[in-house]
Amino acid sequence: YQRRVRGAQAVMAEEAKTTPKLKTVKKKGVPAVPLTIKSIELGCYEINTWYSSPYPAEYAQQSKLFICEFCLKYMKSSTIAFRHTAKCPARCPPGDEIYRKDSVSVFEVDGRKNKTYCQNLCLLAKLFLDHKTLYYDVEPFLFYILTEYDRKGCHIVGYFSKEKNSFLCYNVSCILVLPPYMKRGYGKMLIDFSYALSRREGKLGSPEKPLSDLGLVSYRSYWKDKLLEYFTTYNEAEITIKHISQTLGFNPYDIVSTLQAYGMIKYHKSTHFILKRPEMLSAWKRKQAASSSLPCRSIDMARLKWTPPHQRK
Repeated sequence: YQRRVRGAQAVMAEEAKTTPKLKTVKKKGVPAVPLTIKSIELGCYEINTWYSSPYPAEYAQQSKLFICEFCLKYMKSSTIAFRHTAKCPARCPPGDEIYRKDSVSVFEVDGRKNKTYCQNLCLLAKLFLDHKTLYYDVEPFLFYILTEYDRKGCHIVGYFSKEKNSFLCYNVSCILVLPPYMKRGYGKMLIDFSYALSRREGKLGSPEKPLSDLGLVSYRSYWKDKLLEYFTTYNEAEITIKHISQTLGFNPYDIVSTLQAYGMIKYHKSTHFILKRPEMLSAWKRKQAASSSLPCRSIDMARLKWTPPHQRK
């Protein structure tokens, strides 16, 4: 890790005198609500914001904010950001690296131990989430930061948060993939990672309800893919919700609602029947074959170096 940090700092020092060409990221369909902060500069990206966020007044009045992609400090001008970048020691999120495969890493960050970083993360996330209400009370939460690594450091891709002690066993409180990394499989990877943690804990997982419209679409798509994968490999004559739940770590309610949404469950003579729809399975297999050349975003459990909090000394 120290070699990676020193190497990244050397690269940043070499490039400190040059200004990188920014890649502008826009969203189709401009929000109806007027925005004060219209864009942010994060690393090599200039990103148009979607929603407002409760930054302190002196920052909220700016039309553009400059955010360090490693420590998430927010600044008002490019000059301040340039000076900060040259001296910022961070090259990855604070906390423990619990997963690494190829150029992708996941860090677990405790909201109590790294309060400022997590608050800055929540403020950043609110620029792209309409329903998010948590900004400053981050201590009861753990944050799982997904990053891409290159010679400059670990660049934030997205994250999800979860309560340390959830009475309803929710495994996700808030989830976001930053706009430059959308439609690259990272959303489903974050969802898959949340269930991997739940299975490691020996629990059934479910996202916090109610889900946003975009969140529901993402989760329904993920649940459907996992159920179809299950149906292609399970060859017993009888399929039960209980067995699906125990195998995949899904809450039974989420399984039933997904089966109902896609017409894969039928009620007949006081009994529910799960339907294996051949046309849906065939379409899923074709989709898998077509995406075989894309980077694999599935979680390799052998690379997950994580112990559930209640089992730590």
